[in-house]
Amino acid sequence: MTISAIDESQRKAARVAGFTYLFIFITAVFAQFYVRAHLIVFDNAAETARNIMASERLFRISITCDLITFAGIVVLLTALYVILKPINQNLALLAAFLRLVEASICVVMTLNSFDVLRLLSGVDYLQAFRTDQLQALARSHIGAHDAGYNIGLMFFGLGSTVFSYLWFKSNYIPRALAAWGVFSSLLVATCTFAFIIFPHFADIVFPGCYVPITIFEVTMGFWLLIKGLRRSGVAESDKVSG
Repeated sequence: MTISAIDESQRKAARVAGFTYLFIFITAVFAQFYVRAHLIVFDNAAETARNIMASERLFRISITCDLITFAGIVVLLTALYVILKPINQNLALLAAFLRLVEASICVVMTLNSFDVLRLLSGVDYLQAFRTDQLQALARSHIGAHDAGYNIGLMFFGLGSTVFSYLWFKSNYIPRALAAWGVFSSLLVATCTFAFIIFPHFADIVFPGCYVPITIFEVTMGFWLLIKGLRRSGVAESDKVSG
């Protein structure tokens, strides 16, 4: 078996990927699980509206964090493609495309957050609507944001599964970690797809279904920053050239 060399571009990409894994984890958790969890009341549109307008700056910061996260996804998928394309360029391209679809959906989804602020702003052209109607519309846009986020996570799960498979084939990281990545990514893809058909399934498995992928991505971040890439044991004949 021929041992493939790791070039400097892959090593640099590994450091970028490690940092980006950790950085976008922080921005995503802050926006989704700190800000939105504190401001949004699931079954009370009026209280949700009051919370958002009382903390409008914080809500806007969460939007900014979302956009930074989605830009970080593009950086991450690029770094992962650079690292893993020597293993199988076609699969690496597929994984990168799936993650790009995720980022695109999430960017468009962010428009719903701006609609929420617009509906609650009290501008003159909205005076034709009652306050409770505007609050209900705002809550509807928040629901659309959450639905879009779930669809984005489905593409995330698929792309991460392919990338994790390539990590497993590459031997750049411990195979146990890569296998955990395949499992946890498939779990996210399966659960988010199931949420579309069985909405109440989320009440049973959320947030537990996201714990394994969180462990994987945080571990990957630290591993790539501290340990970097190991030499690959993939045979040259197994690679797909571009």
